[in-house]
Amino acid sequence: MSQRKRKLFLGAKIRRFREAQKLTQAGLAAQLELSPSYLNQIENDQRPLTVPVLIKLGSIFNVDLATFSEEEDDRLIGELSESLQDPIFRAAHVGIQDLKVIVNQAPDFARNYLVLYRSYLQAVQNYAGLAHDMTADEAVRTIEGPQFPYEEVRDFFHDQSNYFEALDHAAESLFEKAELSFGGGERQLIDYLKSKHNIAVIVDVEDDRLRHYTPTSKTLTLSKLLSVRQRVFQIAHQICLLEQKDTLDRVIAGAGFASPASTGLCRVGLANYFAGALLMPYRGFLEKAQQERYDIERLQILFNVSFEQVCHRLSTLQKPGAIGIPFYFLRVDAAGNISKRQSASSFHFARVGGACPLWNVHEAFAQPGKILRQVAQMPDGKSYFCIARTVSRTEGGYLVPQKNFAVALGCEIQHASKLIYSVGIDLADKEAAVPIGVSCRVCERPNCPQRAFPPIGKTIQVNENEREFLPYRFID
Repeated sequence: MSQRKRKLFLGAKIRRFREAQKLTQAGLAAQLELSPSYLNQIENDQRPLTVPVLIKLGSIFNVDLATFSEEEDDRLIGELSESLQDPIFRAAHVGIQDLKVIVNQAPDFARNYLVLYRSYLQAVQNYAGLAHDMTADEAVRTIEGPQFPYEEVRDFFHDQSNYFEALDHAAESLFEKAELSFGGGERQLIDYLKSKHNIAVIVDVEDDRLRHYTPTSKTLTLSKLLSVRQRVFQIAHQICLLEQKDTLDRVIAGAGFASPASTGLCRVGLANYFAGALLMPYRGFLEKAQQERYDIERLQILFNVSFEQVCHRLSTLQKPGAIGIPFYFLRVDAAGNISKRQSASSFHFARVGGACPLWNVHEAFAQPGKILRQVAQMPDGKSYFCIARTVSRTEGGYLVPQKNFAVALGCEIQHASKLIYSVGIDLADKEAAVPIGVSCRVCERPNCPQRAFPPIGKTIQVNENEREFLPYRFID
Protein backbone atom coordinates (compact mmCIF):
# COMPACT_ATOMS: atom_id res chain seq x y z
CA MET A 1 0.00 0.00 0.00
CA SER A 2 1.45 3.34 -0.98
CA GLN A 3 2.29 5.90 1.64
CA ARG A 4 1.22 9.51 1.45
CA LYS A 5 4.17 11.58 0.30
CA ARG A 6 5.66 14.18 2.61
CA LYS A 7 5.60 17.77 1.43
CA LEU A 8 9.05 19.10 0.60
CA PHE A 9 9.90 22.40 2.27
CA LEU A 10 13.41 23.04 0.97
CA GLY A 11 13.43 26.82 0.78
CA ALA A 12 16.90 27.32 2.22
CA LYS A 13 18.39 24.73 -0.15
CA ILE A 14 16.75 26.34 -3.16
CA ARG A 15 17.99 29.76 -2.06
CA ARG A 16 21.57 28.51 -1.58
CA PHE A 17 21.45 26.78 -4.96
CA ARG A 18 20.18 29.97 -6.65
CA GLU A 19 22.90 32.07 -5.02
CA ALA A 20 25.55 29.53 -6.09
CA GLN A 21 24.30 29.95 -9.66
CA LYS A 22 24.51 33.75 -9.20
CA LEU A 23 20.87 34.21 -10.15
CA THR A 24 18.26 36.59 -8.78
CA GLN A 25 14.87 35.30 -7.75
CA ALA A 26 13.44 36.78 -10.92
CA GLY A 27 16.13 35.11 -13.03
CA LEU A 28 15.60 31.63 -11.58
CA ALA A 29 11.82 32.04 -11.64
CA ALA A 30 11.97 32.86 -15.35
CA GLN A 31 13.98 29.72 -16.13
CA LEU A 32 11.58 27.58 -14.10
CA GLU A 33 8.58 29.34 -15.68
CA LEU A 34 7.32 30.49 -12.28
CA SER A 35 6.34 33.87 -11.01
CA PRO A 36 8.94 35.59 -8.78
CA SER A 37 6.39 35.74 -5.95
CA TYR A 38 5.80 31.98 -6.17
CA LEU A 39 9.55 31.28 -6.01
CA ASN A 40 9.84 33.70 -3.10
CA GLN A 41 7.20 31.69 -1.22
CA ILE A 42 9.10 28.46 -1.93
CA GLU A 43 12.35 29.94 -0.64
CA ASN A 44 10.61 31.09 2.54
CA ASP A 45 8.90 27.70 3.07
CA GLN A 46 5.48 29.22 2.60
CA ARG A 47 4.88 26.78 -0.23
CA PRO A 48 6.27 23.25 -0.69
CA LEU A 49 8.60 22.41 -3.55
CA THR A 50 6.53 20.34 -5.98
CA VAL A 51 7.93 17.36 -7.88
CA PRO A 52 7.44 18.99 -11.33
CA VAL A 53 9.41 22.05 -10.23
CA LEU A 54 12.13 19.84 -8.72
CA ILE A 55 12.41 17.77 -11.92
CA LYS A 56 12.55 20.91 -14.06
CA LEU A 57 15.27 22.30 -11.80
CA GLY A 58 17.34 19.15 -12.24
CA SER A 59 16.80 19.10 -16.01
CA ILE A 60 17.67 22.76 -16.67
CA PHE A 61 20.78 22.85 -14.51
CA ASN A 62 21.81 19.20 -15.01
CA VAL A 63 22.02 18.67 -11.25
CA ASP A 64 21.50 15.43 -9.34
CA LEU A 65 18.17 15.63 -7.49
CA ALA A 66 19.83 13.93 -4.52
CA THR A 67 21.33 17.38 -3.89
CA PHE A 68 17.94 18.40 -2.53
CA SER A 69 17.36 15.21 -0.52
CA GLU A 70 16.17 15.48 3.08
CA GLU A 71 18.05 12.34 4.16
CA GLU A 72 21.35 14.12 4.78
CA ASP A 73 19.47 16.73 6.83
CA ASP A 74 17.89 13.96 8.92
CA ARG A 75 21.30 12.41 9.59
CA LEU A 76 22.71 15.78 10.65
CA ILE A 77 19.75 16.38 12.95
CA GLY A 78 20.24 12.95 14.53
CA GLU A 79 23.94 13.54 15.16
CA LEU A 80 23.35 17.05 16.51
CA SER A 81 20.64 15.77 18.82
CA GLU A 82 22.88 13.06 20.20
CA SER A 83 25.84 15.38 20.69
CA LEU A 84 23.65 17.78 22.67
CA GLN A 85 22.93 15.00 25.19
CA ASP A 86 26.55 15.34 26.33
CA PRO A 87 26.75 16.47 29.98
CA ILE A 88 28.67 19.60 28.95
CA PHE A 89 25.41 20.89 27.43
CA ARG A 90 23.36 20.07 30.52
CA ALA A 91 22.12 23.65 30.92
CA ALA A 92 20.94 23.93 27.34
CA HIS A 93 17.90 22.41 25.70
CA VAL A 94 17.59 22.58 21.93
CA GLY A 95 14.48 20.92 20.54
CA ILE A 96 14.16 18.96 17.33
CA GLN A 97 12.36 21.83 15.60
CA ASP A 98 15.21 24.20 16.46
CA LEU A 99 17.73 21.68 15.11
CA LYS A 100 15.74 21.39 11.88
CA VAL A 101 15.94 25.17 11.48
CA ILE A 102 19.71 25.13 12.09
CA VAL A 103 20.33 22.33 9.59
CA ASN A 104 17.99 23.86 7.04
CA GLN A 105 19.39 27.37 7.29
CA ALA A 106 23.04 26.68 8.09
CA PRO A 107 24.09 23.12 7.19
CA ASP A 108 27.77 24.04 6.89
CA PHE A 109 27.70 25.40 10.44
CA ALA A 110 26.10 22.15 11.64
CA ARG A 111 28.77 20.02 9.95
CA ASN A 112 31.62 22.16 11.30
CA TYR A 113 30.10 22.03 14.78
CA LEU A 114 30.12 18.22 14.59
CA VAL A 115 33.76 18.26 13.46
CA LEU A 116 34.58 20.43 16.48
CA TYR A 117 32.56 18.19 18.82
CA ARG A 118 34.31 15.05 17.55
CA SER A 119 37.67 16.77 18.07
CA TYR A 120 36.59 17.54 21.63
CA LEU A 121 35.72 13.88 22.21
CA GLN A 122 39.10 12.86 20.84
CA ALA A 123 40.85 15.32 23.16
CA VAL A 124 38.93 13.91 26.13
CA GLN A 125 39.82 10.37 25.11
CA ASN A 126 43.48 11.28 24.68
CA TYR A 127 43.51 12.88 28.13
CA ALA A 128 41.78 9.89 29.69
CA GLY A 129 44.21 7.49 28.03
CA LEU A 130 47.20 9.50 29.19
CA ALA A 131 45.85 9.72 32.72
CA HIS A 132 45.18 5.99 32.74
CA ASP A 133 48.71 5.23 31.57
CA MET A 134 50.15 7.45 34.30
CA THR A 135 47.88 6.43 37.17
CA ALA A 136 46.40 3.06 36.10
CA ASP A 137 43.13 4.43 37.45
CA GLU A 138 40.13 3.72 35.25
CA ALA A 139 38.04 6.19 37.26
CA VAL A 140 39.63 9.13 35.50
CA ARG A 141 37.63 8.27 32.35
CA THR A 142 34.80 10.75 32.73
CA ILE A 143 33.31 10.34 29.25
CA GLU A 144 32.71 7.13 27.35
CA GLY A 145 34.46 8.29 24.22
CA PRO A 146 34.64 6.27 20.99
CA GLN A 147 37.65 4.37 19.73
CA PHE A 148 38.54 7.30 17.58
CA PRO A 149 40.24 5.80 14.49
CA TYR A 150 37.26 3.49 13.96
CA GLU A 151 34.85 6.36 14.47
CA GLU A 152 36.80 8.59 12.11
CA VAL A 153 36.67 5.97 9.37
CA ARG A 154 32.99 5.25 10.01
CA ASP A 155 32.23 8.96 9.75
CA PHE A 156 34.09 9.13 6.45
CA PHE A 157 32.15 6.21 4.97
CA HIS A 158 28.95 7.72 6.36
CA ASP A 159 29.68 11.11 4.78
CA GLN A 160 30.21 9.38 1.43
CA SER A 161 26.83 7.61 1.80
CA ASN A 162 28.88 4.39 1.72
CA TYR A 163 29.48 4.79 -2.04
CA PHE A 164 32.86 5.19 -3.77
CA GLU A 165 32.43 5.71 -7.49
CA ALA A 166 36.10 5.26 -8.40
CA LEU A 167 36.27 1.84 -6.75
CA ASP A 168 32.96 0.72 -8.21
CA HIS A 169 34.05 1.79 -11.69
CA ALA A 170 37.42 0.03 -11.34
CA ALA A 171 35.82 -3.19 -10.09
CA GLU A 172 33.22 -3.23 -12.85
CA SER A 173 35.86 -2.55 -15.51
CA LEU A 174 38.05 -5.39 -14.22
CA PHE A 175 35.06 -7.76 -14.13
CA GLU A 176 34.39 -7.07 -17.80
CA LYS A 177 38.00 -7.04 -19.04
CA ALA A 178 38.87 -10.26 -17.24
CA GLU A 179 35.63 -11.81 -18.55
CA LEU A 180 34.58 -12.93 -15.10
CA SER A 181 31.16 -14.43 -14.48
CA PHE A 182 28.57 -13.94 -11.75
CA GLY A 183 29.15 -16.50 -9.01
CA GLY A 184 32.17 -17.94 -10.83
CA GLY A 185 33.86 -18.85 -7.54
CA GLU A 186 37.51 -18.83 -6.55
CA ARG A 187 38.91 -20.65 -9.59
CA GLN A 188 38.40 -17.68 -11.92
CA LEU A 189 40.16 -15.31 -9.50
CA ILE A 190 42.98 -17.79 -8.85
CA ASP A 191 43.52 -18.10 -12.60
CA TYR A 192 43.42 -14.30 -12.95
CA LEU A 193 46.10 -13.79 -10.27
CA LYS A 194 48.31 -16.39 -11.93
CA SER A 195 47.96 -15.03 -15.47
CA LYS A 196 48.04 -11.32 -14.58
CA HIS A 197 50.53 -11.21 -11.69
CA ASN A 198 52.11 -14.69 -11.68
CA ILE A 199 50.89 -15.11 -8.10
CA ALA A 200 50.04 -18.57 -6.80
CA VAL A 201 47.28 -19.10 -4.24
CA ILE A 202 47.98 -21.60 -1.47
CA VAL A 203 45.42 -22.88 1.02
CA ASP A 204 47.21 -23.82 4.24
CA VAL A 205 45.64 -25.27 7.37
CA GLU A 206 48.74 -24.53 9.46
CA ASP A 207 48.77 -20.76 8.87
CA ASP A 208 46.86 -18.95 11.63
CA ARG A 209 46.34 -15.88 9.44
CA LEU A 210 43.31 -15.49 7.21
CA ARG A 211 45.32 -14.03 4.36
CA HIS A 212 49.05 -13.48 3.88
CA TYR A 213 50.74 -12.21 0.73
CA THR A 214 54.49 -12.70 0.25
CA PRO A 215 55.81 -10.48 -2.58
CA THR A 216 59.21 -12.21 -2.79
CA SER A 217 57.77 -15.65 -3.49
CA LYS A 218 54.65 -14.29 -5.20
CA THR A 219 52.33 -16.41 -3.08
CA LEU A 220 49.00 -15.59 -1.49
CA THR A 221 48.35 -17.90 1.43
CA LEU A 222 44.79 -18.36 2.66
CA SER A 223 43.68 -20.23 5.76
CA LYS A 224 41.92 -23.53 5.15
CA LEU A 225 39.57 -22.55 7.96
CA LEU A 226 37.97 -19.99 5.65
CA SER A 227 34.88 -21.02 3.73
CA VAL A 228 35.09 -20.98 -0.08
CA ARG A 229 33.08 -17.74 -0.16
CA GLN A 230 35.43 -16.15 2.37
CA ARG A 231 38.47 -17.22 0.34
CA VAL A 232 37.01 -15.67 -2.82
CA PHE A 233 36.48 -12.41 -0.94
CA GLN A 234 40.05 -12.40 0.40
CA ILE A 235 41.46 -12.99 -3.10
CA ALA A 236 39.39 -10.06 -4.42
CA HIS A 237 40.68 -7.95 -1.51
CA GLN A 238 44.28 -8.77 -2.45
CA ILE A 239 43.62 -7.92 -6.11
CA CYS A 240 42.55 -4.45 -4.97
CA LEU A 241 45.75 -3.94 -2.98
CA LEU A 242 47.82 -5.03 -5.99
CA GLU A 243 46.04 -3.03 -8.69
CA GLN A 244 44.23 -0.10 -7.09
CA LYS A 245 46.91 1.50 -4.90
CA ASP A 246 46.67 4.87 -6.68
CA THR A 247 42.86 4.88 -6.42
CA LEU A 248 43.00 4.01 -2.73
CA ASP A 249 45.59 6.74 -2.14
CA ARG A 250 43.41 9.36 -3.86
CA VAL A 251 40.30 8.43 -1.90
CA ILE A 252 42.18 8.38 1.42
CA ALA A 253 43.94 11.68 0.66
CA GLY A 254 40.54 13.33 0.34
CA ALA A 255 39.53 12.13 3.80
CA GLY A 256 42.15 14.11 5.72
CA PHE A 257 42.52 11.57 8.53
CA ALA A 258 44.13 12.65 11.75
CA SER A 259 46.09 9.46 12.46
CA PRO A 260 47.98 6.68 10.62
CA ALA A 261 45.67 4.17 12.31
CA SER A 262 42.65 5.76 10.62
CA THR A 263 44.44 5.69 7.28
CA GLY A 264 45.24 2.01 7.66
CA LEU A 265 41.72 1.10 8.73
CA CYS A 266 40.27 3.05 5.84
CA ARG A 267 42.53 1.27 3.35
CA VAL A 268 41.28 -2.09 4.62
CA GLY A 269 37.66 -0.90 4.46
CA LEU A 270 38.07 0.42 0.92
CA ALA A 271 39.74 -2.81 -0.24
CA ASN A 272 36.81 -4.73 1.23
CA TYR A 273 34.48 -2.38 -0.64
CA PHE A 274 36.30 -3.15 -3.89
CA ALA A 275 36.13 -6.88 -3.20
CA GLY A 276 32.36 -6.71 -2.78
CA ALA A 277 32.07 -4.60 -5.93
CA LEU A 278 34.15 -7.10 -7.93
CA LEU A 279 32.09 -10.09 -6.82
CA MET A 280 28.84 -8.15 -7.22
CA PRO A 281 29.39 -5.59 -10.04
CA TYR A 282 27.19 -2.54 -9.68
CA ARG A 283 24.95 -2.65 -12.74
CA GLY A 284 24.48 -6.40 -12.82
CA PHE A 285 23.92 -6.64 -9.08
CA LEU A 286 21.42 -3.77 -8.98
CA GLU A 287 19.50 -5.26 -11.91
CA LYS A 288 19.30 -8.69 -10.28
CA ALA A 289 18.42 -7.17 -6.89
CA GLN A 290 15.48 -5.31 -8.41
CA GLN A 291 14.36 -8.36 -10.39
CA GLU A 292 14.46 -10.54 -7.28
CA ARG A 293 12.79 -7.84 -5.12
CA TYR A 294 15.92 -7.71 -2.97
CA ASP A 295 15.61 -11.38 -1.95
CA ILE A 296 18.93 -11.79 -0.15
CA GLU A 297 19.01 -15.58 -0.29
CA ARG A 298 18.33 -15.58 -4.04
CA LEU A 299 21.15 -13.06 -4.52
CA GLN A 300 23.44 -15.30 -2.45
CA ILE A 301 22.87 -18.11 -4.93
CA LEU A 302 23.21 -15.95 -8.05
CA PHE A 303 26.51 -14.35 -6.98
CA ASN A 304 27.85 -17.18 -4.79
CA VAL A 305 28.44 -14.90 -1.79
CA SER A 306 27.41 -14.89 1.85
CA PHE A 307 24.29 -13.42 3.44
CA GLU A 308 26.33 -10.71 5.15
CA GLN A 309 28.18 -9.82 1.93
CA VAL A 310 24.88 -9.34 0.08
CA CYS A 311 23.50 -7.12 2.87
CA HIS A 312 26.64 -4.99 2.92
CA ARG A 313 26.62 -4.61 -0.87
CA LEU A 314 22.95 -3.58 -0.85
CA SER A 315 23.86 -0.67 1.43
CA THR A 316 26.32 0.73 -1.16
CA LEU A 317 24.04 1.15 -4.19
CA GLN A 318 24.03 4.95 -4.31
CA LYS A 319 25.40 5.69 -7.78
CA PRO A 320 23.85 8.92 -9.17
CA GLY A 321 21.42 8.02 -11.93
CA ALA A 322 21.26 4.37 -10.87
CA ILE A 323 20.37 4.45 -7.19
CA GLY A 324 19.10 1.40 -5.37
CA ILE A 325 17.07 1.46 -2.17
CA PRO A 326 18.96 3.50 0.47
CA PHE A 327 19.56 0.82 3.11
CA TYR A 328 21.27 0.90 6.47
CA PHE A 329 23.42 -2.12 7.36
CA LEU A 330 24.43 -3.29 10.83
CA ARG A 331 26.26 -6.21 12.43
CA VAL A 332 25.97 -6.78 16.17
CA ASP A 333 27.04 -9.51 18.58
CA ALA A 334 24.96 -11.14 21.32
CA ALA A 335 26.22 -8.59 23.88
CA GLY A 336 24.94 -5.70 21.76
CA ASN A 337 28.35 -4.53 20.51
CA ILE A 338 28.13 -3.02 17.03
CA SER A 339 31.08 -4.16 14.91
CA LYS A 340 29.83 -2.89 11.53
CA ARG A 341 27.45 -0.10 10.65
CA GLN A 342 26.83 1.70 7.39
CA SER A 343 23.91 3.79 6.28
CA ALA A 344 22.77 5.26 3.00
CA SER A 345 19.46 6.13 4.68
CA SER A 346 18.59 8.72 7.31
CA PHE A 347 18.72 6.06 10.04
CA HIS A 348 20.96 7.24 12.87
CA PHE A 349 23.20 4.91 14.89
CA ALA A 350 24.28 5.66 18.43
CA ARG A 351 27.89 6.60 19.09
CA VAL A 352 27.71 5.42 22.69
CA GLY A 353 25.90 2.47 24.23
CA GLY A 354 24.26 -0.42 22.42
CA ALA A 355 21.37 -0.54 20.01
CA CYS A 356 17.75 -0.32 21.21
CA PRO A 357 16.71 -3.64 22.82
CA LEU A 358 13.30 -3.46 21.08
CA TRP A 359 14.97 -3.65 17.68
CA ASN A 360 14.59 -7.05 16.00
CA VAL A 361 18.35 -7.37 15.48
CA HIS A 362 18.54 -8.59 19.11
CA GLU A 363 15.62 -10.99 18.80
CA ALA A 364 17.41 -12.71 15.90
CA PHE A 365 19.69 -14.55 18.35
CA ALA A 366 16.64 -16.35 19.79
CA GLN A 367 15.72 -17.69 16.33
CA PRO A 368 19.05 -18.53 14.60
CA GLY A 369 18.99 -18.59 10.83
CA LYS A 370 15.47 -17.18 10.52
CA ILE A 371 14.83 -13.85 8.79
CA LEU A 372 12.81 -11.61 11.12
CA ARG A 373 10.76 -8.67 9.87
CA GLN A 374 9.81 -5.52 11.74
CA VAL A 375 8.21 -2.15 11.15
CA ALA A 376 9.89 0.22 13.59
CA GLN A 377 9.34 3.88 14.36
CA MET A 378 12.00 6.25 15.66
CA PRO A 379 11.26 9.06 18.13
CA ASP A 380 11.25 11.61 15.28
CA GLY A 381 8.24 9.83 13.77
CA LYS A 382 10.05 8.20 10.86
CA SER A 383 9.20 4.56 10.22
CA TYR A 384 11.59 1.93 8.91
CA PHE A 385 11.21 -1.58 7.58
CA CYS A 386 13.84 -3.82 9.14
CA ILE A 387 14.97 -7.40 8.58
CA ALA A 388 17.47 -9.28 10.73
CA ARG A 389 19.10 -12.70 10.73
CA THR A 390 21.97 -14.42 12.50
CA VAL A 391 25.19 -15.38 10.76
CA SER A 392 27.80 -17.72 12.23
CA ARG A 393 31.48 -18.40 11.70
CA THR A 394 33.74 -21.12 13.01
CA GLU A 395 37.51 -21.22 13.10
CA GLY A 396 37.66 -24.99 13.53
CA GLY A 397 38.10 -27.18 16.55
CA TYR A 398 35.76 -28.34 19.29
CA LEU A 399 37.15 -25.95 21.89
CA VAL A 400 37.26 -22.90 19.60
CA PRO A 401 34.28 -20.61 20.29
CA GLN A 402 31.97 -20.05 17.35
CA LYS A 403 31.47 -16.46 16.25
CA ASN A 404 27.80 -15.49 16.17
CA PHE A 405 26.45 -12.19 14.88
CA ALA A 406 23.13 -10.73 13.88
CA VAL A 407 22.96 -8.79 10.64
CA ALA A 408 20.30 -6.12 10.12
CA LEU A 409 19.23 -4.39 6.93
CA GLY A 410 16.57 -1.71 6.74
CA CYS A 411 15.11 1.19 4.79
CA GLU A 412 12.55 3.93 5.20
CA ILE A 413 9.01 2.63 5.05
CA GLN A 414 8.19 4.19 1.67
CA HIS A 415 10.68 1.81 0.01
CA ALA A 416 9.48 -1.33 1.79
CA SER A 417 6.93 -2.39 -0.83
CA LYS A 418 9.85 -3.07 -3.24
CA LEU A 419 11.18 -5.77 -0.88
CA ILE A 420 9.91 -9.33 -1.03
CA TYR A 421 10.02 -9.39 2.75
CA SER A 422 7.12 -6.92 2.99
CA VAL A 423 4.63 -9.45 1.58
CA GLY A 424 1.70 -9.82 3.97
CA ILE A 425 2.55 -6.77 6.11
CA ASP A 426 0.28 -3.73 6.29
CA LEU A 427 2.92 -1.03 5.88
CA ALA A 428 0.36 1.73 6.40
CA ASP A 429 -0.64 0.54 9.88
CA LYS A 430 1.26 3.03 12.03
CA GLU A 431 -0.08 1.53 15.27
CA ALA A 432 1.67 -1.76 14.49
CA ALA A 433 5.10 -0.08 14.34
CA VAL A 434 7.44 -0.93 17.21
CA PRO A 435 8.66 2.26 18.94
CA ILE A 436 12.47 2.04 19.01
CA GLY A 437 15.21 4.58 19.70
CA VAL A 438 18.87 5.15 18.96
CA SER A 439 19.96 3.91 22.40
CA CYS A 440 18.76 4.33 25.97
CA ARG A 441 21.39 7.00 26.65
CA VAL A 442 19.90 9.41 24.12
CA CYS A 443 16.30 8.19 23.74
CA GLU A 444 13.72 10.47 25.35
CA ARG A 445 10.72 8.14 25.15
CA PRO A 446 9.19 8.45 28.65
CA ASN A 447 7.10 5.25 28.62
CA CYS A 448 9.50 2.54 27.47
CA PRO A 449 9.32 -0.57 29.71
CA GLN A 450 12.58 -1.90 28.24
CA ARG A 451 14.68 1.14 29.19
CA ALA A 452 18.01 0.20 30.78
CA PHE A 453 18.78 3.65 32.19
CA PRO A 454 17.53 7.22 31.82
CA PRO A 455 18.86 9.44 29.04
CA ILE A 456 21.89 11.60 29.62
CA GLY A 457 20.96 15.01 31.00
CA LYS A 458 17.72 13.85 32.67
CA THR A 459 17.01 13.66 36.40
CA ILE A 460 15.48 10.48 37.82
CA GLN A 461 12.28 10.90 39.79
CA VAL A 462 12.23 8.64 42.87
CA ASN A 463 9.18 8.05 45.06
CA GLU A 464 9.79 5.46 47.75
CA ASN A 465 6.03 5.00 48.22
CA GLU A 466 5.40 3.94 44.60
CA ARG A 467 6.56 1.18 42.31
CA GLU A 468 5.64 1.47 38.65
CA PHE A 469 5.91 -0.86 35.70
CA LEU A 470 8.34 1.55 34.05
CA PRO A 471 11.95 1.17 35.25
CA TYR A 472 12.53 4.94 35.40
CA ARG A 473 10.63 8.19 35.64
CA PHE A 474 12.68 11.21 34.68
CA ILE A 475 12.38 14.94 34.17
CA ASP A 476 14.44 17.52 32.29
